[in-house]
Amino acid sequence: MTDHALRLLRQDRRLAELAAFPFDFDLDRADHGHVEEVRLASGGPLEVIAGDDTGGTYFVCADGSVLYADSEGGAGIIGSGVDEALEIVIGLPGWHDYTRLSPEDGEEKILACVAETEEGIREHYGIDEERAELRAALGLPNRSPAELVGRLHAALLRTEPDFVLLNAEEGCAYDAIGPAGPPLWEPVLAAGRADLVRLRQGDRTAWRDVAEDPVRRRVTLRAAQFDRAEGDLEVLRHLLRHEARSSMSDELRLAAVLVGLRGNAEDLPLLLEVRETDFDTACGLGGIPEPGASSDELRRWARELDESLFGTDPADEPLWLWTDLARDQGMTNLARVTLIRELDDLFLDQSRLRHPGAPGTLTTGPMSGLVRDFEELGDLPQALRAQRLCAALQESAWDRVSARKTLARLEREAGHLPQAADSLAAVRDALATPGDDSLRSWRQVNLGCFIAEEHYRLALALADAGLPDQARVLLAAADAVYGELAENAAQRVHELAEQTAARLREVG
Repeated sequence: MTDHALRLLRQDRRLAELAAFPFDFDLDRADHGHVEEVRLASGGPLEVIAGDDTGGTYFVCADGSVLYADSEGGAGIIGSGVDEALEIVIGLPGWHDYTRLSPEDGEEKILACVAETEEGIREHYGIDEERAELRAALGLPNRSPAELVGRLHAALLRTEPDFVLLNAEEGCAYDAIGPAGPPLWEPVLAAGRADLVRLRQGDRTAWRDVAEDPVRRRVTLRAAQFDRAEGDLEVLRHLLRHEARSSMSDELRLAAVLVGLRGNAEDLPLLLEVRETDFDTACGLGGIPEPGASSDELRRWARELDESLFGTDPADEPLWLWTDLARDQGMTNLARVTLIRELDDLFLDQSRLRHPGAPGTLTTGPMSGLVRDFEELGDLPQALRAQRLCAALQESAWDRVSARKTLARLEREAGHLPQAADSLAAVRDALATPGDDSLRSWRQVNLGCFIAEEHYRLALALADAGLPDQARVLLAAADAVYGELAENAAQRVHELAEQTAARLREVG
């Protein structure tokens, strides 16, 4: 992961010109930057080191990896360092044509593809003598095309999740150049599958550690969901007992189902004991057969729940299951990138939000879920992006007001105070002219309190930001909303209203 070759190019104009043509690695284009402002989804610096004649850009990331971004919205890692990237760019002048090749294609196919591309290049200009000269001057090894394609393939596979490029203004992700990585569930389940093997082997340390770690326990139960070995009953009983400590959870229900599918009536006392752990488990596991039920009744209960809630193919599970488990295991970038791509897809195809039972109606539940997920990841820019779309799609006045109020909160927390003020102005407009009767009771319920509270909090933020005039305007609007609240609702906001007024007097 060195940059020895890059230093030589920067020191020797002849070599730099040779790299620019015919190998289209032009250091001079670095001065122009990329075609748009970009940033990494994972954060971290990007240094532009070169460009090509199609508008593509070569960046160096914090760890030395070289990220290439084209002008059409695609990006991918092409080397673990500048030297390796230059090996590929010089050794494979048609490397853009090989991003879908892999070592599994075999040397014969790879060599045929490279030969065809390079013959096309040679019809216009030479590359062979130039390649030999540049390799020798930069000290690059003479690797075979098949080996270079293998290195390119391995580099591209490292792009996600740590090197995904975003449009800095819009927040949407660049498409991945090259091969798709494994489905999300594979890395998420990997640790659970390994723990399941240890439990089956009778590793007593694993029996203790997995059972006492809520995240490892959940992931192991999910691994068991898709690998239903006959000999797992004792393992499942053990995990079921310990999962009850987390109260009601999807994994507790899963553990109960996996035990019940065995149809062993001797497990009924355990299942009923787990059901009575607390109020939530009593409700969530309320369908468990009562004492004295037959094996067939137990198996029937488990099978019905299994068919309606669980399955045997991880690809059929909802995306949020895997992103939640990824986040909980510390795979933050993996969860973030997956959610960003999901948000991108929803922007491009909003028909996916159509309500199954009413095709003419949009359901914004998935959008609200994305907002929540991004907030939990601490990614306010993406939460804002999702909430803006969520607010734009609302149909009833109540939902529009609620969504705009949430948008104002996120904008305030992100420091976008003028935009937050605009969102609250839209809230007040909707309250004044709702267009339907969904807001008839807003003054008496929590929504009214939340609207007033957000007005006061934004007024405080404006005052703290040294914008007293804007703060006073918003305070007046807040007081107007506060004045419309029912007495009980107003009482909940009273202390915050007084605190805001006092703060504005201080900066007055």
